[in-house]
Amino acid sequence: MAEAAAAADRNAEALLADEEAEKEAEQRAKERKAKKKKKKKGSGGGSGAGPSQEPEGEEAEAVAAAEGGAMAAAEEAELAAALQESARLEEERRVAEEQPPQPEQAPPREEEPPQPEAPPREEEPPPADFICPITTEVMSDPVMATDGHSYERKQIERWLTTKSTSPMTGEALEHSILTPNHALRGRIREWQEAHR
Repeated sequence: MAEAAAAADRNAEALLADEEAEKEAEQRAKERKAKKKKKKKGSGGGSGAGPSQEPEGEEAEAVAAAEGGAMAAAEEAELAAALQESARLEEERRVAEEQPPQPEQAPPREEEPPQPEAPPREEEPPPADFICPITTEVMSDPVMATDGHSYERKQIERWLTTKSTSPMTGEALEHSILTPNHALRGRIREWQEAHR
């Protein structure tokens, strides 16, 4: 356990030494930049006659330090801004990678005028001879009475229980015998199959 504590102390000391070395390197770099700027300012002006306007000695060092400090602050601000921008871009990239890809949307189409709906398919009405004159519905078991007209069997039988006249003409029927109309029933069934 003592060894772990000693190792931790050594690591902390190494980190502190590294930080101190970095600070010293930064300070030397700032001083070099200040000297370069100073040389650039001093090399450009005049004929060489007369005294130089540059400060000397401690005053020169103070000016250089001030300029270096101002430059360092500006560089630090630029670096901070660059780091913030980099962090923002990295965050945007990460968010974009986390989101599922969006399907490409088709460009909006020009609205087409609404198509008129197909008119509802009207049922073709059944032929008139398929309709019972009593029920006014299509017959399923047509029979012929003595008046020559066809009727639904059940309906004409009911009619004849109370009356002896034709439902169509109102004239007296010769007899109450009803004859199945097989031909008409066949045509009605064919029509029904075709219109289902």
